[in-house]
Amino acid sequence: MRDLIRRTSEVLRDKQVLRRLGMLVSLTVIAIACYILFHLLRNIDVERVIDAMGRSDRRSIALAGLFVAASYFTLTFYDLFALRAIGHPEVPYRISALAAFTSYSVGHNVGASAFTGGAVRYRIYSARGVSAVDVAKICFVAGLTFWLGNAAVLGIGAAYHPEAASAVDQLPPWFNRFVALAILVGLAGYVAWVSLAPRTVGRGPWAVVLPGGGLTLLQIVIGIVDLTFCALAMYMLVPREPDVGFISVAVIFVSATLLGFASHSPGGLGVFDAAMLVGLGEMDKEELLAGMLLFRLLYYIVPFVISVIVLTLREVILGSRFKRANAAAATGEAGAGLGMPRSGKFGDTGA
Repeated sequence: MRDLIRRTSEVLRDKQVLRRLGMLVSLTVIAIACYILFHLLRNIDVERVIDAMGRSDRRSIALAGLFVAASYFTLTFYDLFALRAIGHPEVPYRISALAAFTSYSVGHNVGASAFTGGAVRYRIYSARGVSAVDVAKICFVAGLTFWLGNAAVLGIGAAYHPEAASAVDQLPPWFNRFVALAILVGLAGYVAWVSLAPRTVGRGPWAVVLPGGGLTLLQIVIGIVDLTFCALAMYMLVPREPDVGFISVAVIFVSATLLGFASHSPGGLGVFDAAMLVGLGEMDKEELLAGMLLFRLLYYIVPFVISVIVLTLREVILGSRFKRANAAAATGEAGAGLGMPRSGKFGDTGA
């Protein structure tokens, strides 16, 4: 049986079946979302959407902005946790916070976050001596934290209020509750599995030791806190009438987010929006669209602009330090040729 599983996995890997299947799933999700959006938005009054954005409660927008900031603050602990988990406790929090914030905000907007976010992380962590392989491990552990948190929020929310999940997937509430309970049982089983003995995934230099039971629970808590802040931001921006409740909005929001990730489109564009419009179909479409646009502005556009500015300033500073170091080295070599004592080593230029 074990040999059969091994041979099957080798066939899948050699024929790139999984990659093609993933692409097919992404294209299918995007196609369905485009079809739904076309039918939902064809009668939308754009002027009403713009007017609804202008009439949005400033206090609600401010609170949504604070929740978005809290969410990105929580995201910084994804990388901090991952660095400790793979054995790089020497990297300070300010570096992990910079890498997490910029990589996630860039990945959210550009798409293919595993590659774009990974490239940003490598640029920052490599200045601290972290190898490309270890950066890949950081991405894996941080991604694991995200998915564990999503599973926990979706499982708890859909088990408590399965009708909210049914609003998105159009499946019976009893079936969604069954799936939610299965997710929670799976989470409990995973925690028990990593608690019994050290578990490793990958081979050779790519091997990652999974966090144990206690640390896995911490991962789940970090993910739950992050998603709760995101859902709160969305909840502050959706129409107040009818009041569907925070739990419903949270379940629909997480479901829409997961569909957006499955599509691999930048920021889940189109897919996330279609799922939210379907899930909150009882709300006024123009007002709901206004809230969703404000959410995209606060959660995607503003952090992306800040990240681009921060990364640009960092490159300018590093470039300036590099030029000064080269000039000092050249001066030292010239002085050595004249019999002058050479200066010592320059410190780390990593920022």
